[in-house]
Amino acid sequence: MSRDGERLIELVNELGTRVSQLLTDMVPPAAQVHLLNAQRELITALMLIYEHRVTTPPAGGRRRVEGGSRRAPLRRRPSTRAGKIPIE
Repeated sequence: MSRDGERLIELVNELGTRVSQLLTDMVPPAAQVHLLNAQRELITALMLIYEHRVTTPPAGGRRRVEGGSRRAPLRRRPSTRAGKIPIE
């Protein structure tokens, strides 16, 4: 993982820690568990988005067909639906 990715993880963890410390006195324990699970899912989603942005090449490289102005049809990748991520 890149240095920027590590810094992003540290920042999100620090933010989560500060928010959870503020809410500890005001939020019931059952709701705290729910909020921690939601926070974990959000962090996972943000990291997946970041990794996808960093590792995916730019989409500007289209091919040209002989004859000038016509564009080649873009091939679509087969849709792969991701399953749910198990959260403890």
